[in-house]
Amino acid sequence: MSLLFADEDFPFPTVERLRELGHDVLTTHESGLANIGTDDPEILTEATRRERAVMTMNRRDFIRLHEIDPNHGGIVVCSRDPDTDALADRIHVAISEASELAGQLLRVNRPSL
Repeated sequence: MSLLFADEDFPFPTVERLRELGHDVLTTHESGLANIGTDDPEILTEATRRERAVMTMNRRDFIRLHEIDPNHGGIVVCSRDPDTDALADRIHVAISEASELAGQLLRVNRPSL
């Protein structure tokens, strides 16, 4: 499956579900980058260095970073969803349908009610 890097605001229950689905997910907490003021460009650089795609709820900033420089390990921007398992399932489908993550920006949005 995919190598992913969950940024600091990404819901941990979604990380756990993605792991159950077979993805290798590293969190900023596990990497030692949480709670130290690591900015978004640094998160993207670190994820790319580790050959991982960033998963984030911080859509605006990461979309901007992708537009500035698409040479990264991939970015998965998500809308917030209280159903963290459903969010994980949508991420899993989006990743499965992508040919590769490097250099890609995937948008995973919560369905309209």
